[in-house]
Amino acid sequence: MNYRAIFAIARKDIKVVVQNKNLTTIIVVLILIVFGLLPWLMAFGLNLLGAVGVSVDSINTMFARVAPALLDELAGYNANQTAIVFILVYMLEPIFMLIPLMASLTIASDSFAGEKERKTLEALLYTPTTDRELFFAKVMSGWLAAVAISLFSFIFYSVMVNAASWSYMQAIFFPNATWLVLALWVSTGLPGLAIGLMVLISSRAQGFQDASQLGSLAMVPIILLIMAQWSGILFFDLGLLLLIGAVIWVFAALLVWLGSRSFHRDRIFTA
Repeated sequence: MNYRAIFAIARKDIKVVVQNKNLTTIIVVLILIVFGLLPWLMAFGLNLLGAVGVSVDSINTMFARVAPALLDELAGYNANQTAIVFILVYMLEPIFMLIPLMASLTIASDSFAGEKERKTLEALLYTPTTDRELFFAKVMSGWLAAVAISLFSFIFYSVMVNAASWSYMQAIFFPNATWLVLALWVSTGLPGLAIGLMVLISSRAQGFQDASQLGSLAMVPIILLIMAQWSGILFFDLGLLLLIGAVIWVFAALLVWLGSRSFHRDRIFTA
């Protein structure tokens, strides 16, 4: 394996991603709204309810009905703390999974389809690399960028949650064990799964938009998980997240392996 060539292509792709103002703007705005603004809106909402004399006990009763498996987890918290932990810790878990998935899908959609649009594909395909090395380079660039975005989002959200909730919690309570598993295990495997699929799609798509539309189907399982968590059908405890992460990594490895064996650069010209 020509690792120098692989890293050179991956480094070039990451540079293109960073210089893509539309992509970076969308990701930054999404992170700021969901993981920066939401914790403060939650704290402001509780302050507002307290100022007008409205209790959150009735809200917490609704929470218990929606997700009864959380009762033991929320035991020991007062009404305001329960609302904070329920929404900012448990309800945001599946939403967090969308960040690395969306980033990896967008980046991977641009892998070959974007090269076609920028008229740089021919030069790329004539680089002194094998088909497998070229495929791995494209997978690596998207995976590294998506994982970096995911880890930054996790650290940023951790700071915002603890800062916004300090007046109620009086302690650093976030992240808990499930969020650590989510950020370091599940969300680092998701990009590999998505990118392995998207690089193959992108190599056959005519342009970035075509690849993005096809790749958006990969978000359907995460959306279903969000609906299951919010409806109380599913509870993201530590064991379930470990299992989900293991399944994701197995399928990601399988997909990348199959992709590396089936990818042929000469097919891109006829795609």
